[in-house]
Amino acid sequence: MCLGVPGQITEIRPGTLGMSMGRVRFGGIAKEVCLAYVPEAVVGDYVLVHVGFALSKVDEDEARRTYALLERMDDLGDLRIPDAGAP
Repeated sequence: MCLGVPGQITEIRPGTLGMSMGRVRFGGIAKEVCLAYVPEAVVGDYVLVHVGFALSKVDEDEARRTYALLERMDDLGDLRIPDAGAP
């Protein structure tokens, strides 16, 4: 199954080959994401990200609902803040 996860853009900058890149925050972490498919996106917008590519903009309420659903499904393992006491 393919899964797109919502995140908030915290930084945008030009990338190689003219594609814009940025940092997108997902809960406790931020990742480098290609923003070429959402040229209208600005810092603060929420985007749906799949395998490192922002595919579309989503509104904040939709992002929060999706994130809450994924959390209830316990499907956010890679996006949680690491537990300092974990081995």
